[in-house]
Amino acid sequence: MKGQYSLSMESVNISQTRTIVPRLHYSNSLLAKIIDVLKHKKSKAKKSNQILLTEYEDQDPTCTKAIDLERTVSFSIEILYYIQKRIDGVSRIDEIPKIFPSLVPMIRTISAQLVDIHPESSQHLSELSVHLGSIVLDSATITTAQFDFSQSNVESSLMLDEVKLMVDSKINKQYPHLDFF
Repeated sequence: MKGQYSLSMESVNISQTRTIVPRLHYSNSLLAKIIDVLKHKKSKAKKSNQILLTEYEDQDPTCTKAIDLERTVSFSIEILYYIQKRIDGVSRIDEIPKIFPSLVPMIRTISAQLVDIHPESSQHLSELSVHLGSIVLDSATITTAQFDFSQSNVESSLMLDEVKLMVDSKINKQYPHLDFF
């Protein structure tokens, strides 16, 4: 009886593994498309901001709002690059439950920030978070991994804070004559 269970469990693991790989490829493809759309949006925002700054006073609310949009899109892109790098770095299924749990909250944070700026990207990011969440659960089932969601949230918060500081620094260097505080 024990041999039968082991054999059937092995076939379940093989079939589950086969379902993860296509979803992982799809998720990576979706992520790349989102990044491309946001890069285009950032480029347009940057050009628009340069024009705005010649037409308005430095501290005009229109300029501040436009630069905040550029900052948010830049922040989103940097986080998504980090996520893409982490996904691309996975070579074995047992790495997924270690790496992916902290990525999902980051994606949800970016999705929430983009909901008013670019609703389509926000929707695609929501879809991506669902896909990656299901991949995490399936890979944890296959590998019998356990993970601590509170630790994943801490890791994602630290990364979000680190990237925010980096993007703020870049924006401040790009627009040195503006006071963002």
